[in-house]
Amino acid sequence: MPDHIHESRVWLPKPRVEVFAFFAEPANLALITPRWLGFRLLTERPVMAPYAVLDARVRWLGMPIAWRTMIREYDPPARFVDVQVRGPYDRWEHRHLFLEEAEGTWVEDRVTYRLPLGPLGRLVHALVVERQLAAIWAYRRQRLSALIAPAYDAPGDASASDTAL
Repeated sequence: MPDHIHESRVWLPKPRVEVFAFFAEPANLALITPRWLGFRLLTERPVMAPYAVLDARVRWLGMPIAWRTMIREYDPPARFVDVQVRGPYDRWEHRHLFLEEAEGTWVEDRVTYRLPLGPLGRLVHALVVERQLAAIWAYRRQRLSALIAPAYDAPGDASASDTAL
């Protein structure tokens, strides 16, 4: 099964340190995840740090799924990388990059993932997963606009601001 890549880039008119601090708080993940995923962080008092392990539960098509993530790289306030240790994917590597520009911060996400089950996994990707990931990131962008600051495709581009899902 080949790897798939999902990329997202959004600019927030806030300092990098402030934006990074929001993402470095594991509890905030629930604030930017759609309710239909039923995300619940199970780790008590999680701390973002190198090799930290975070346990969560999500729902996919109504089924509860355990998800364990390890923070493989942590370089505040520039970046961190989380990888799935246990969960629904054969591979899940999520790089978060924070770049200062024009009195704000670019938040770049790159998820490299692979589904199990060979041809069936490719079909599920084409029919469901690819669209779900796009919807998750659209929701995330909307929530970042509400919680931190208006999110844009380019600094000062008011026409590119988010719209509700």
